Amino acid sequence: MTLLAEPDAVPRPRAAGSPQAPSTVVMIRPHHFRPNPQTAADNAYQVAAADRAAQDGEVAARAHGEVTRAVRDLRAAGVRVHLFEDLRDDRPDSVFCNNWFSTHADGRLVLHSMLAPNRRRERRPDVVAWLQRHHRVSQVVDLADGPVLEGTGAMVLDHDQRVAYCSRSRRADDRALAAFCDRLGYRPHVFDTAGADGRPVYHTNVMMALGTGFSLVALDLVPDPAQRRRLRRSLERRGDVVALGATQVGEFAGNAIELSTPDGPVLALSSRGLRALTTAQRAVLEGHCRVLPLDVPTCELAGGSVRCMIAAVHLEDRLTGSSEELLVTGVRATR
Repeated sequence: MTLLAEPDAVPRPRAAGSPQAPSTVVMIRPHHFRPNPQTAADNAYQVAAADRAAQDGEVAARAHGEVTRAVRDLRAAGVRVHLFEDLRDDRPDSVFCNNWFSTHADGRLVLHSMLAPNRRRERRPDVVAWLQRHHRVSQVVDLADGPVLEGTGAMVLDHDQRVAYCSRSRRADDRALAAFCDRLGYRPHVFDTAGADGRPVYHTNVMMALGTGFSLVALDLVPDPAQRRRLRRSLERRGDVVALGATQVGEFAGNAIELSTPDGPVLALSSRGLRALTTAQRAVLEGHCRVLPLDVPTCELAGGSVRCMIAAVHLEDRLTGSSEELLVTGVRATR
């Protein structure tokens, strides 16, 4: 492992953020990004990998630049970003790092099970070890060899009310969800979805996001009326509900994450997703936080967007001295 020469300096020890909105995140900068043929079967938002095969080099270079600029913009807003390089050429989806691990305020770090064989290669022992060195990790909960549950893609977690919202799909096994909720102390809220093609939405975080006092959700993609009412009521109890349409979900308007900064909360989502929101919807969101658009159109070719690219760090800093600074951007890994 080699530290890169662009440290993200933090002037003083930093709290983990609010329960729902972390102040620190992990991101991966891929050098060989491309749409993944192993995930195309159930991801309706992905551009066909075959159509891009001849342009892989160009696509990879553009995605690398988009991550670089997204990290720059997040840091400028006051978010601390731990950025790790991925030099391997057999992990086309590694930019979507929120799927293989999640962190929790009680100090636990959970390793999740992935559906596609080439996505299982995204697990990074060096990233886990780095987080253990620099944050207070009380336990690593290894669920990676169990039934499939693709982290905070498959689940959208209400950290305050301890609810794990989950849309059934091939990426979210009921047994795995039950095991996660039992171990971590969450209550599962499961529902079914159907996109325009009739298939389930592949990840819950594509059609739903939770902030402090607000939610974005595509209720129209929940075909069962009873499930739809139950989901709406649950979200209304926690604050404002911004109802998204199927077209807006296709533009990644629901793939967002609230983050804490010294100047207040921000909602990170893609420029494309923001453009899909109506003026009224934006006004509701801006009543809670500043909206921070990130331009990631190439990364979106693979069927994910900003939320998928950000792994939230809900862990406290591990400090060896009262004035220690956490100075790091990332780790270069070739294995």
